[in-house]
Amino acid sequence: MPVVALAPHYQGTVADAEDRFHGNRLLYIGWEDHLLFCSPVCLPLPPGMPFGALLKDVLPGVYGSHPDFARIDWTQVRWLDSGKPFTPDPAKSLADNGLVHKSVIRFRTPGLAGIGGSRS
Repeated sequence: MPVVALAPHYQGTVADAEDRFHGNRLLYIGWEDHLLFCSPVCLPLPPGMPFGALLKDVLPGVYGSHPDFARIDWTQVRWLDSGKPFTPDPAKSLADNGLVHKSVIRFRTPGLAGIGGSRS
């Protein structure tokens, strides 16, 4: 929710505006039921990157250390974009999948609930 300044002393440049990230957009990504990662990660990613490249090239570097990661069936993953279900198209870009600056995406991996089912 945007903040509305009630006094002029709150005016200034927004430090995390999209134009400050050299053509990238911040994307928050969280893996549900895997609290080994306590919160979503924030990554600066080019809006033209295919969603499939996020899965293949980016997420392994972020979440690949978790023993469940290698067992993910990406065709069964359930996705949320800012709290709403969505079905990304791996061939389309992040932008064409509707992901904007500071979108929060979360993914749930059916059958995988952390180490030994502990959600960790």
